[in-house]
This record gives sequence, C-alpha cells and structure tokens, in this order.
Amino acid sequence: MTGSEIPPSFRLAYVPGVTPTKWVRIWNERLPDVPLTLIAVSPTEAFDVLRSGGADAGFVRLPVDRTDLSAIPLYTETTVVVVPKDHVVAAVDEVSAEDLADEIVLHPLDDTLGWERPPGRPAIERPATTADAIELVAAGVGVLVVPQSLARLHHRKDLTYRPVTETPESRVALSWPEDRTTDLVEDFIGIVRGRTVNSSRGRSPAPAQPKSKRPEAGGARRKPAAGKSGGKAAGKPTGKSPRSGSGGAKGGGAKGAKRGKPRGRS
Repeated sequence: MTGSEIPPSFRLAYVPGVTPTKWVRIWNERLPDVPLTLIAVSPTEAFDVLRSGGADAGFVRLPVDRTDLSAIPLYTETTVVVVPKDHVVAAVDEVSAEDLADEIVLHPLDDTLGWERPPGRPAIERPATTADAIELVAAGVGVLVVPQSLARLHHRKDLTYRPVTETPESRVALSWPEDRTTDLVEDFIGIVRGRTVNSSRGRSPAPAQPKSKRPEAGGARRKPAAGKSGGKAAGKPTGKSPRSGSGGAKGGGAKGAKRGKPRGRS
C-alpha cells in the first residue's frame, strides 16, 4: 500500500428505531478487513448525510426521493399508540384510530408516519421530537402514535403501547446515492437481501477452471477389456488355459509343453 491509498471502509447511517445489529454481524464475518462504522442520524437529516457523502448507505424511512437516491424497501412496521399503564387503552389488545377521537394525540415535528392530521384532538404545541412527546405522555398530557420500533426505543416502565388500526404505517428501506453504487454497497445489499456468501451479487463470476486429466503415473496399464489377455505380448490367444497344452500360437510352440532333457540322436 502506498502512502496515498486509503484502506477500504464502509459507513452505514441509520434512523432511530432501526436495529442494524444482525446485518453488521454478517458484514464483520464476511468482510473482516473492511471496518463498518455506524452513524446514527435523525429522520430529517438522513438523506442529506447520504447526498453529502457522510455515509455510503443508510437505513431510512420511506418515502425516498428517487431523483438521485436508490432504495430497497425492507419491511413495514406495526403502528402503535403509547399510553400510561393505567390508561383505559391498556386494558385492550388493539384499538382503532376512531377509538382515539377524544384523546389528545401528540404530533412531534419529527413524525415518521407522514399523516396530514393525526386522529383525536391536537395539543396546543407540537413537541420538537418523539423523545419529548414520550415525556409528555408520561406526564399525562396526551397519547402518541408511532411505529412500534420507536415505542420500544423509548420504553419506560410507566408506559405501554397497543397496536392501532386505520392509521398510516412506516416502511423502512436501505438507501444510497445512485451514482455511488460501489462494490461495497453491492456487498451490503447482498447481505440485507439474504444472499449467501457465494452469490455473485450481480458481478461477473470468476470463470470456472477446466478439470485437468490425471496422467497415468509411470505408464500405468489400463484395465483390459473383458475377454482379452492382460499379458505383455500382443495378439496372445484366448480360450483354454495354456496349461492344457492346446490352443498355443502358431509357430510359437506350446507354452504348456513339458520341458525335459533333449534326447540324443539314435
């Protein structure tokens, strides 16, 4: 490596509620020489971080401006309402948006559901963040409707949550700048999509090496075909065993003839 070369690394941004632990673990197993750095970002700044080059890719919430960003939708979250544990909603398994008509429903400025008007009655002021809204719920000011992951992120012992229907749902996606779809980005896309380590990920696979024929060491003899002799001399006869004294080759003498002392001439 020369002094001008920078070791490869990968920077991954993620918004609150997303837990990238599983994908980071797989990355570290497959690419141990390429460090992955996690960057926590707010939903409002996530896209600016990607566009400015502050991160190579990021887990964001849809919608994504596809003008210059690519995105792969991953999953849709359950929407829940966060309430105090002694609230009437805590006694049921699920509620609808209509059931919240008489409640003060807090609408933080960093809302991730994207609805024009939440159900229920609006608060006098909008909380700046979801974390601020959680504090107001704990103080008994109102209730909060958020994706389930955010309810878990801001868990408190004095609060609980229940699924709520007839409301928008938040969708999480992997996004990155379209003009910077690097090999490392492709590697991470493969991990998120569940591709195996042997997958080509769209890259050209390495050409298969032809199998080399094993040479016959020392001129090893091939197994003779059925019915043929395995002797050294070619053209040897087949049939009865030479021990019988018959079936010898012409002009060659019977190999099985009994040898003895030559007789003298009379």
